[in-house]
Amino acid sequence: MTLPSAHDVALAAERRTAARLLLGHPLIASDGPHADLFPLIRRHADWLGKRFQQVLGYRLLVDSSYARLFKAGLGAGSGHRLKRSTGTPFTPHTYACLALALSVLVTAPEQMLLSHLVADIRAAAAGAGIELEETGRAAGKRTLVAALRQLVDWGVLIETEGHVAALAQEAGGEALITIDRELARVVVSAPLSQARDGADLVRRAAAPGFGGPRTYVRRMLVETPVLHLDELTDAERDWLRTRQRREAQAFSELLGLEMEIRAEGVALVDPEEELTDLHLPGTGTVAQAALLLAERLVERLRPQEPGHPATGGTLVIGVTVPDGLVDEVLAALITEYGQRSNWQRGYLEDLPSLREAVLDLLVRMRLMARAGRLRAEGEGLPEGYVEEASEGRTVTDVHGARPGGDGWVLLAAAARYATHLTVRPATAASKGTDVQEELPL
Repeated sequence: MTLPSAHDVALAAERRTAARLLLGHPLIASDGPHADLFPLIRRHADWLGKRFQQVLGYRLLVDSSYARLFKAGLGAGSGHRLKRSTGTPFTPHTYACLALALSVLVTAPEQMLLSHLVADIRAAAAGAGIELEETGRAAGKRTLVAALRQLVDWGVLIETEGHVAALAQEAGGEALITIDRELARVVVSAPLSQARDGADLVRRAAAPGFGGPRTYVRRMLVETPVLHLDELTDAERDWLRTRQRREAQAFSELLGLEMEIRAEGVALVDPEEELTDLHLPGTGTVAQAALLLAERLVERLRPQEPGHPATGGTLVIGVTVPDGLVDEVLAALITEYGQRSNWQRGYLEDLPSLREAVLDLLVRMRLMARAGRLRAEGEGLPEGYVEEASEGRTVTDVHGARPGGDGWVLLAAAARYATHLTVRPATAASKGTDVQEELPL
């Protein structure tokens, strides 16, 4: 076997660096925070464009002043969450302000006063029949400022004189804003002109196109912390089972990601811990409480004999969390750790707020979920989407692998954060299958 030359190794490293940057930051300005790496994207633009299209069905646009990777959606509840500078997630109203601002900016003059921009946004809202929270009030001003600050972060708006935060001042400050109309036009990647309403837009944005199961599975692997098998259709599970070894190699070469294959699903892990907006373990009250809660729930709810159908076992992807157990455990954690760990007083005194924040993080990490219909049962599929495996193909049976009904479900990936892990060696019956090892609840 011929070893790669030093040139080939350096070339692959450059492309991998550029691909990782685009995946984590889909809009890169030549004079923005990642200006030092922008030349790499320009240098390898053709190769990157082809690879992103082939692997993930993403379109890449590289201009002299910016690079934009047009990602696709993953369906309802799976989007990347924008946050204010305080860490508070955008509300639907903040997203509405952001969308209205973009609708104004694509045809705006190169420079304008902040007060004129606000007036145009309010006029656009009235024309679209959208009720904006009163921008004259403090809360309304802060919401609009959050949307405009996001556009500043993206490079769409440049604060030439003054700052957009002046809008929130009591006296109603002024600022001179410079607008990059080209960037404003490429921020939105969803098929707006084709959608009938918001829900239809989410469905269309998540459609994998001609790539079908292959493209959807790859997107889920790259864009989510973990992919459980019952989150896939029969056709998607069949494709993943037959391709996961080759896909592991491909993702390692393209993005430097390592694939972990378990009985219950698959995850791509970034050794550099760069390609994520979620961290667990993490700092702060919510992250600490979430980690401790996951550990305690795994200890209490771990099933006795989980297995894999390939070895004659029963696949367990999720277990029911009894009503009241989350509050019981969180209350105990506050008593044990809250005071001496300097948890935020607001959470110490407001258990419902702590519960909401912790469960939100665990859901986004795909360690817990609300019970309900899944993709394996046909939920959320685009019209005409092929969900059945090819005739004669045998796929992993996920029926009953997690409970239905109402309430909360603790998912298999939570066991990764438990203090005690059970690893079962491969048996003679399982040799030759694609099951590496089990990490059961």
